[in-house]
Amino acid sequence: MEWLAAALDGRSRWRLFIAVLFEAVWEVFENSSYVLSTHRAGTAALGYVGDSILNLLGDIAACAFGFILARRLGLRGSLLLFVVTEIMLLVWIRDSLLLIVVTSIMRSRRGR
Repeated sequence: MEWLAAALDGRSRWRLFIAVLFEAVWEVFENSSYVLSTHRAGTAALGYVGDSILNLLGDIAACAFGFILARRLGLRGSLLLFVVTEIMLLVWIRDSLLLIVVTSIMRSRRGR
């Protein structure tokens, strides 16, 4: 944990704590019965029962790592990394955060 103390000042440590707390709350919501049933109804994930504990912990660790990386890269570097990552994911696995968000919005509009 010494590397974390060296990487962040006191104010940034509180921000990291809040970011990780929000991520943990999001993970609980994301694996709630409401979200899972909505996800199963609109996709081919009929037997999906939620993330494993290991996946949840990995997501939280990735959040912390991303926070520290964003602090190092700054706003422009973080945005560039985001755009490059989204393009790579679209090309490589034909999936990305932006695609999921757009699909979810379109699906919710059709449901009205």
